[in-house]
Amino acid sequence: MKVDPAMVVLLLLGVLLGGCGSQEISVSKSSPYYTGAALFLEHCSGCHTLAVVGAEGSATSIQNRVRTNGPNFNYRKENKEQVLYALRNGGFSGAIMPENIVVGEQAEAVANFLAAYSGREAQKVPSTTIKLSTK
Repeated sequence: MKVDPAMVVLLLLGVLLGGCGSQEISVSKSSPYYTGAALFLEHCSGCHTLAVVGAEGSATSIQNRVRTNGPNFNYRKENKEQVLYALRNGGFSGAIMPENIVVGEQAEAVANFLAAYSGREAQKVPSTTIKLSTK
């Protein structure tokens, strides 16, 4: 059987390009945050974006936004308590995200991971301390 060289090249090109854009965790496996990163990738990456795990689930513009697009955690900073609240209650609006998508130690791992890695690309804006009147 004769194999067409052009077909072989096309098949190889398809295999190579098929690997582009695949999700990959760039947190070291020895990091205390690795488990949370892996859980985030598995349970959250369909709706949220976070570069450190290769997740691209958020909308990139208002024109292509759908109801299931969650916050882009490259820009949105979260603390542990906020993440645990969202995990327990289905986000903050309770409209889209499933409640208890991860629980217990897994929820703690995701919360610790997001608290450490979210918001790393957020624009840093100068702030001023404002004294409030006690009157």
